[in-house]
Amino acid sequence: MPTDIRIDPFRGFNFRVEIDGLPVAAFSEVGGLTAEGDPVDYREGTDLKNSVRKLPALRKYAMLSCKRGYVQDDTLWRWYQRIANGENDRRNGSIVLMNEAHRDVMRWNFENGWINKIEGPSLNASGNEVAIEAMEICHEALTFELETA
Repeated sequence: MPTDIRIDPFRGFNFRVEIDGLPVAAFSEVGGLTAEGDPVDYREGTDLKNSVRKLPALRKYAMLSCKRGYVQDDTLWRWYQRIANGENDRRNGSIVLMNEAHRDVMRWNFENGWINKIEGPSLNASGNEVAIEAMEICHEALTFELETA
């Protein structure tokens, strides 16, 4: 008889991307869920210890990189074009990880995101790979939350 509950890690292939107001297709790969900051060295003249203090400073967030197979949908390209034309079209979104029953278990939320880079496929007449579209989203905040059952 088991004495403990088994907790297996979640699989990294069961996820979806949500972006405010964009009906985009599923993505096959998402990366860049990274938040970090630079420490600032500080020392007061009255400190007895002869070493610096480390203080938290500005937070930085990596670009979100998203890849998907090409489909007949120009939503991302139109969003990129609005940004390139100087329109302030920032959006919030989430990368949602799901369990094996396809229920949401955790999410990474980004704020004020916009497409900084969009990339068409590499085309090769002698290959048989799927045509992949890629984009990078620049954003200003990344938060994490666990979904409750």
